[in-house]
Amino acid sequence: MKTVFARTPVLKDCSTHYCPGCGHGIVHRLIAEIVEELGIRSKTIGIAPVGCAVLAYNYLDVDMVEVAHGRAPAVATGMKRVRPDRVIFSYQGDGDLASIGGNEILHAANRGEQITVIFVNNAVYGMTNGQMAPTTLLRQVTATTPAGREARLEGYPLKVAELLAMLPGATFVERCSVHNSAHVIKTKKAITQAFEHQISKAGGLALVEVLSPCPTYWRMAPRQAMQWIVSDMIPVYPLGRLKG
Repeated sequence: MKTVFARTPVLKDCSTHYCPGCGHGIVHRLIAEIVEELGIRSKTIGIAPVGCAVLAYNYLDVDMVEVAHGRAPAVATGMKRVRPDRVIFSYQGDGDLASIGGNEILHAANRGEQITVIFVNNAVYGMTNGQMAPTTLLRQVTATTPAGREARLEGYPLKVAELLAMLPGATFVERCSVHNSAHVIKTKKAITQAFEHQISKAGGLALVEVLSPCPTYWRMAPRQAMQWIVSDMIPVYPLGRLKG
């Protein structure tokens, strides 16, 4: 039989720790394929977050480093400035990047650091049992908003891509989703372009925000979670290129 798909060697052959229906595994696969296809495996350095993807280095067979919660853009800045020949990317969730790391990503983008940021937005803190995140939607039920998020109490969902796109130093910003195969393909294209942006020395920070399901803490079956991205998340976080 003809082989129509094969695991890229950049993606390690191991069992996953992610919950059924989680989107992180999809995004890991895309990054692994892109690194292989661009021929940058030997010079790529990834930064794992504190969050559900804290063990990203168990899956991606490139040089990886673990950093303190939210500090990936700061560490990536140092790496890129010391080794400008390397391709540096951070992989961060919404709790890591948009909450405790909000200041880090804001100033890295404002400085125009030549790094690539993969921002996985599942609108909740996944690793610590489903608390409200900065990206949690209004009326969304979480462990810390049992009656749903209210603007007057907890504020509004933080639109990271739109916020960063306003800064001159952020020169490539796109929001994608992995809720179906067509959008997985679009997400791969966006992440590829974000890496190429750095490789070509175009200048500035490149960020791709990926809307991703969290069936466990959305309290939904995986199929429902994919549908919820379409019905609830995308109206708040519209897909598409914001800059670049």
